Amino acid sequence: MKRGRLGLEAARVPHRDRHGVVWLSRGQLAVRSGTLHFTTAGDGELEVGDYDVPYQSVSCFVLGPGASVTHDALRILARHGTGLVVAGTDGVRMYASMPHGPDSSELARSQVRHWADVHGARVRVALKMYEWRMGEVLSSTELGVLRGIEGHRVKETYRLLAQRFGVSWSGRRYDRSRPDQTDPVNAAINHAAVAARSAAHIAVAITGTIPQLGFIHEQSGVAFCLDVADLYRESIVLPAAFTAVKAAGARGSDELERAARRTAGEMIRRQKVIPEMIDRIKELFDADDRDRDA
Repeated sequence: MKRGRLGLEAARVPHRDRHGVVWLSRGQLAVRSGTLHFTTAGDGELEVGDYDVPYQSVSCFVLGPGASVTHDALRILARHGTGLVVAGTDGVRMYASMPHGPDSSELARSQVRHWADVHGARVRVALKMYEWRMGEVLSSTELGVLRGIEGHRVKETYRLLAQRFGVSWSGRRYDRSRPDQTDPVNAAINHAAVAARSAAHIAVAITGTIPQLGFIHEQSGVAFCLDVADLYRESIVLPAAFTAVKAAGARGSDELERAARRTAGEMIRRQKVIPEMIDRIKELFDADDRDRDA
């Protein structure tokens, strides 16, 4: 059995990113002799073995499928303020998180200040997110106008992807009361959107920001997560959905859901979407605070 020290070097921990987030799966996080250990059967990234975990250098652990954690390990993480998130493969589901964020409440307080300034900072944040979504500096500052422009862009994206994948497309529609009546493309978009939202929820949990305080979405209990997830609608959600429809063919709704979730997860991991989401959340509030203080 391989023995090692986990979390000190990116080369030894393939899933550790620049934010000190470590992804663990197919093993147990436990305490032995006062030290945190992760014993794994091998997850494709880590070899089979027992690893010491220097939790002081880790900001958050994300436990994936097949991972478990002992009560003693939770106690140590809580004592040292180390975060823990329980998620699906590649972050396509967000199941739970410990209520411990970063050492500082600065980002959360900044988010509240921006959200509370209804006609000033809240609008600036929404505009910044639209700029990121559209990839250009906006000529209008009217949110209603921007929603219309974005709606037109997304419709064109639907058309181009349908043409590229040879998939029939008759428009975006979904009846929540009759989900089984949804056509394959719309169903796949819903599944891929859930994956993106879950990834965003992980990023929000890691940054210690507040999921309920959205700037574009308002009513949902995870409104800010939806705001962040929508930044990746054209780069992740829609391509993953159309790819899944093509791959699943006529093999049924269960296979379509698996294909959409798997494809979205692979794209989220390969493109390092969650670390980028964390960076964007920080930039969203830090940059505007710097401008305000200047």
